[in-house]
Amino acid sequence: MQITVTDQQGQPLEDAAVELLDPANKNFSQKKAEVKQQDLIFIPFVSAYQTGTAVDFPNMDKTRHHVYSFSPAKVFELKLYANKPEAPVVFDQAGIIALGCNIHDYMQAYIYVGDSPFLQVTDGKGLVTFNDIPDGTYQLKLWHPWQNTDWVTQQVQIKQGQVMSYQLAITAQEKPKKPKKGFGASYTP
Repeated sequence: MQITVTDQQGQPLEDAAVELLDPANKNFSQKKAEVKQQDLIFIPFVSAYQTGTAVDFPNMDKTRHHVYSFSPAKVFELKLYANKPEAPVVFDQAGIIALGCNIHDYMQAYIYVGDSPFLQVTDGKGLVTFNDIPDGTYQLKLWHPWQNTDWVTQQVQIKQGQVMSYQLAITAQEKPKKPKKGFGASYTP
């Protein structure tokens, strides 16, 4: 089954978290989970993991980072480190986790923590594909960091092979990107 998410202009919306929740089925689906720091940004910008997932925060940069979150769903801090922290962070409560770096203020990313094993983030085409999802009634939850409203939730009937599409109104912003090296054109000796 496929779900496409677009913005209000009908353009594919990358980085939207899509969760299909069956309250009777919250089986835990362990998967490798990480948010890297590479090129002085977080990768990926938005990730989605099931409640109870342990997430690693490897630092691929030559500089040290100080990763933190003050989000109600998970407050944590990984003080200045290189390579990999001693232990992953376990996200044991559903919600949105906003990540930052105390050293590099422009570094931002988000983790959507949901209760369902059927949880993904849209790709550059605004698309997610759920394989092996049982037919039935689910609560659909959509979230994007730039959306103009709170969570989008609704009850949906799911059948294998089904194609669905949804639209989220957002205020487009620029994602954090690798900073320029050196002083650039603004520097004159």
